Amino acid sequence: MRIAVFPGTFDPITRGHEDIIRRAAPLFDQLIVGIGVNSSKQPMFELAQRIQWIKDVFQDEIRVKVDSYEGLTVEYCKKVQANYIIRGVRSVGDFEYERAIADMNHMLSAHIETIFFACAPQYSSYSSTIVRDVIRNKGDYSKFIPQSILIPE
Repeated sequence: MRIAVFPGTFDPITRGHEDIIRRAAPLFDQLIVGIGVNSSKQPMFELAQRIQWIKDVFQDEIRVKVDSYEGLTVEYCKKVQANYIIRGVRSVGDFEYERAIADMNHMLSAHIETIFFACAPQYSSYSSTIVRDVIRNKGDYSKFIPQSILIPE
């Protein structure tokens, strides 16, 4: 069985994330959106809310699952028997950063491959960090997140 993990904080999930998940899902028997829990980060949205949003967005996609984990992504991959990690890249800078992580992951577990997806051009100029800033400042965030998501006021 081909299982992939798409790790991230998804705080919140963006249209860029959604696009990568929809493009990657057909390549695998199962794609797990793995929400990494990092005790040193304070997310804007609760874990349960982020999980529910992802479930709602992909409710009709049987290959997409959502889960949360702590610790190293490669250790989580071993736990769920995933041999692939999916990463999205928006720019050359993203690629350099993600490649360093992929190299480290490969040294930790050589049987887990990282697959990079280039972000669709219309999503390449923003991130969850920028979207959170728009939300915090009461801007129109609707074009940056999946349509089914409603941010509580």
